[in-house]
Amino acid sequence: MSKNIHPLSEVQSQNIGDGTRIWQFCVVLKNAKIGTDCNICAQVLIENDVVIGDNVTVKSGVQLWDGLRVEDNVFIGPNVTFTNDKFPRSKQHPDTFPQTILRKGASIGGGAVILPNIIIGEAAMIGAGAVVTCSVPDRAVVVGNPARIIGYVGINDKFKPFTQDPKSTPNTGKDFDFFS
Repeated sequence: MSKNIHPLSEVQSQNIGDGTRIWQFCVVLKNAKIGTDCNICAQVLIENDVVIGDNVTVKSGVQLWDGLRVEDNVFIGPNVTFTNDKFPRSKQHPDTFPQTILRKGASIGGGAVILPNIIIGEAAMIGAGAVVTCSVPDRAVVVGNPARIIGYVGINDKFKPFTQDPKSTPNTGKDFDFFS
């Protein structure tokens, strides 16, 4: 199997896995790493210090800035905005950018804003338009500005609303099996 790179994209990286598709008007810088069977839709920018796992979908209009780590099976919706500098100033760049990590199976809804130096937990879901200002636990579902937990995703991807009763909703999504 080979990769499919649209001729209207500028792909400088040689670190692209088999089966990955990169559509028109994308820019992928030289040191970026993209796994196998990914789908990078039109008008996506991927900077140098970005690592993308296998089976990742990046929808149109997304910029993946230095410091971003995307694990396997992640979905990034259209026009999601990542930031990598909490105190940006023109022509002033930090020596290194903080890492933002999207854990395996996470989904980010269209138009969400993800601030730097946070972790989006495994199988977590970020609602469309949410502004994520701090780390999100595994399997948590967050919405709003600032994003807040409204529930959790069970092992069969079914939603369980959040309540304040610790007997009915877990504090994290790791140790429950309410939909098996």
